[in-house]
Amino acid sequence: MQKQLVILGSTGSIGTQTLDIVRQYPDRFSVYALTANTSVDLLARQAREFRPAAVCIADESQYEPLRDALADTDIKIWAGSDSITHVVQADEADVVVAAMVGFAGLRPTIAAIEAGKTIALANKETLVVAGAIIEELSRRHHAPIIPVDSEHSAIFQCLAGEAPDSVEKILLTASGGPFRNYTKEQLRTVTAAQALRHPNWQMGAKITIDSATMMNKGFEVIEAKWLFGVDYDRIEVLVHPQSIVHSAVQFRDGAVKAQLGTPDMRLPILYALAYPERVQSSLPRIDWRTTSSLTFEQADTDRFPCLRLAYEAIAQGGNMPCVLNAANEVANLAFREGECHFTDIAAIIEETMQKSSFILAPTLDILFQSDEEARKTAASLL
Repeated sequence: MQKQLVILGSTGSIGTQTLDIVRQYPDRFSVYALTANTSVDLLARQAREFRPAAVCIADESQYEPLRDALADTDIKIWAGSDSITHVVQADEADVVVAAMVGFAGLRPTIAAIEAGKTIALANKETLVVAGAIIEELSRRHHAPIIPVDSEHSAIFQCLAGEAPDSVEKILLTASGGPFRNYTKEQLRTVTAAQALRHPNWQMGAKITIDSATMMNKGFEVIEAKWLFGVDYDRIEVLVHPQSIVHSAVQFRDGAVKAQLGTPDMRLPILYALAYPERVQSSLPRIDWRTTSSLTFEQADTDRFPCLRLAYEAIAQGGNMPCVLNAANEVANLAFREGECHFTDIAAIIEETMQKSSFILAPTLDILFQSDEEARKTAASLL
């Protein structure tokens, strides 16, 4: 049967690649709704091509331009964050692709879970900020979460058919980003333009900077804890510059299972959308004739302290991962806009964590308060 998709963040990197999959498999997937933050022109073009029942623009000031651009269609036009939360609960929707970037993706993802939808999860912040809440809601509403991140998709595939108590360790791989071999002195002077040139992956600006600082990998450690029920101290990060091994699982008998593939996000997206099937694809294959070596090294938390801060946040628990995320969003944007240095990002996050109120068992409302408080603290440190 054809699956109807709601794509949250359809104009971003994951969203546009998801639509590429829909183009290739029109008999399997159709689009029920598309949402974007501010990108009216691209959203309108996507709507004309895929003819969803509805489109939503989060920025209410962009409602009229979007309405005018689609005036000759019968597509419903909505605006505002509440409309995005509403559309994910539509009866017609089968799979919600959570591809919004940042904390803004939390509310609509929760709404989709409460409606019992299958979640193809690409929004890291949902589990980073509210992992315990999301885990409980997913179980209560029988809403499966299928990871889209290449690393978590790899782990998900490696765990198929394995008993949960057989897992000894999760091995999360990281490319190391564009500054893998830089010294601490060199890192002080890198620019946003340099950081945005990732050696292996094509991603959005925010995630690309997170990859350069290795905060992205820290977020993935926290995600893996909640997705797979493995304590953070049994999740190890390995730098793997070739980005061929997407992650691995080590079992209690000493065996290791790894998932390999080309660095192309359409592979894990297709897997998540088609699950539990594997479908024939024309996506790139590994050329073993040119893949001469696969190398691995320990992650350096001295040069890349954001990874250390993520481990500290999940070790402390409570609202601290929420604080971590909020401070990172502020510092990441500030670096991209030239308001701070690359090495200031970790310093701002660490000081924000030290200054923020700690709450051991936060409710969802408290998490939103913690997010607001941490953003103000981080902004004051710029």
